Amino acid sequence: MEQRTRQHKHCIRLAQSARLAVSLSAALGAGLAATAAQAQSTPNSPQDSALQRCVAMTADHSARLSCFDNWANQQKAPAPSPAPVEAAVVRPAPVVITMEAPASHDCRNARFSELSRFWELEPGTDCGTFSIRGYKPISLSWIGSDSVNTQPSSPAANHTATSPVAYSTNEARIQLSVRTKIAQGLLTQLQPSLRDSLWFGYTQQSNWQLFNGDISRPFRTTDHSPEITYIYPLDTEFPGGWRLRYGGVTLVHQSNGQSEPLSRSWNRTILSAGMEKGKDFVVKAELWNRLPEAEGNDDNPDISDYVGRAEIAGFWNVDRKNTLGATVRHSLRANTNGSLKLEWLRDLSDTGVAGGRSGLRFHTQVFTGYGDSLVDYNRRRTVLSVGLSLIDW
Repeated sequence: MEQRTRQHKHCIRLAQSARLAVSLSAALGAGLAATAAQAQSTPNSPQDSALQRCVAMTADHSARLSCFDNWANQQKAPAPSPAPVEAAVVRPAPVVITMEAPASHDCRNARFSELSRFWELEPGTDCGTFSIRGYKPISLSWIGSDSVNTQPSSPAANHTATSPVAYSTNEARIQLSVRTKIAQGLLTQLQPSLRDSLWFGYTQQSNWQLFNGDISRPFRTTDHSPEITYIYPLDTEFPGGWRLRYGGVTLVHQSNGQSEPLSRSWNRTILSAGMEKGKDFVVKAELWNRLPEAEGNDDNPDISDYVGRAEIAGFWNVDRKNTLGATVRHSLRANTNGSLKLEWLRDLSDTGVAGGRSGLRFHTQVFTGYGDSLVDYNRRRTVLSVGLSLIDW
């Protein structure tokens, strides 16, 4: 009996040893696998400490086996934690900057009409403010006349020359004329396709006795004309293809800068309008009123009866090179005083004289009537002029 009991205990110990060996083998295999899978783990991690505690438990085999069982269960690979979600970074859409070349702006572009370019009636013909433009032709010419005023006179007191001067009928004439736009868009803010404008202009005309050496070639007379002009753009169609393009008002002073008895001057307000037909015909009209002056200050009280009170000028662009013009002034009175001027302008840009695009013109003009100059306002004369002019069209 005792022998069977000893055999039974011996079998139990053998079974426990076998089970311990199996558990140790499983635990060691799992530990090696976990160690290989976590090769990047720190050597002193909590898993390694638990394994060392189990190995150190040599006194109690059951507790040691249970420790290894617990340790093996803990080595099951945990479900991989989800990768940390980075905070969404909202990046602004890239700004695309397109460097486009600015559209070329030629305010003298020939696709616009002559009057639009001259008075800058549209945004496409706007050349800006405070830059110099031509106005009336800037010219140098020879003139020959049928008579010359050697002893100017006026009905005003002390305004008749006391003695004649031996002037020649052949002279040189110099005309300078410039203007600048000093404001624009005053009344046309609500009309984006039209531009009104305010201008300051100055014209000077001198008759020079260049060929008269006997009297030391003096300037016989020089007239000065500063003015302020307001232009309002229009675009009204008329029968036959005509278009009314502008209306304007001008305040102009004209004087020859002389003292008595040769002093001549007057001030006027002028209403003006311009119309055109295609690129071939231009018509401009003016109606003026002389501003009254005190009797003692009036150098030429009858000037309107001679020079006139209205003017109409027409131009025909025969072709790209040639322009014909006619200007008629009238006193609007029964005595029909006034004047007539005929002119021809020839573009010289293709002759080699001007070279390329140019405003230089050969300019021939015939004038007959009153008012060729202020000092001649009441003397009728016929004048032929031949020379060169700069035209700002």
